[in-house]
Amino acid sequence: MAMNRVRLTICQNEYVIASSEDEGYVRSLGAKLDEALRGMIDQDSRMTVTTAAILQALDYMDACNKAQESADNMRAQIKDYLEDAAKARIECESAKREVERLQREIVALKTRLEIQ
Repeated sequence: MAMNRVRLTICQNEYVIASSEDEGYVRSLGAKLDEALRGMIDQDSRMTVTTAAILQALDYMDACNKAQESADNMRAQIKDYLEDAAKARIECESAKREVERLQREIVALKTRLEIQ
């Protein structure tokens, strides 16, 4: 896949990013990061870009980990639902076979009653 080279300005510093992602997507990520870092620096004028970047990276990593845990929990729930559905399907097939057996038995008993 071709690599796109995208020039970003984040906190008045220019960076050239090589990515296989769409240029617009990379630019939107850069804009969000710039906004987040500027917001942190605006709140505390003593904060450096490096400190803000580290704090923001920790925040993003936390969000990523929580999203991954959530996805893992959903996968486990889906697996449980699929297992329950499979068990229910087996029970349904078993119940259908029992109904058919009982219907045959009813027909056989009616036939025996008619003969007597």
